[in-house]
Amino acid sequence: TAFGFNFDPSHFIHQLFDPVKFIEAFPDRIYHVHVKDSKVNLDSTRSILGSHLNFGDPRRGWDFVSPGHGDLNIDQMIRALNRVGYTGPLSVEWEDSGMDREFGAKEALAVVRANDFTASNVAFDAAFAE
Repeated sequence: TAFGFNFDPSHFIHQLFDPVKFIEAFPDRIYHVHVKDSKVNLDSTRSILGSHLNFGDPRRGWDFVSPGHGDLNIDQMIRALNRVGYTGPLSVEWEDSGMDREFGAKEALAVVRANDFTASNVAFDAAFAE
């Protein structure tokens, strides 16, 4: 198993793929995880194909945003990683044209710490079997 992925959910979001389904499909191939978010802003005047515009341009159909400010459900991602037994690193790859970097880095760390919980080793219903 030498081939693996640096899982970056932000790209799944703006490509309209479900990052949890990828985690479930390739659990033994995920060696590193970026906690990075993106926001899709589609309406009748914007397109996913607006990538030729600078990041932060309001005419873009999507943009990278600080973790917790986009369309990534971080809780669902962490739960999926826990279900498949992922124990590797979570690294913030921070990018947000609309937010101060120092503020954003601190906030992103707080988001990761608030959501990076250990998986339970006991099924909830097991307590009722005793």
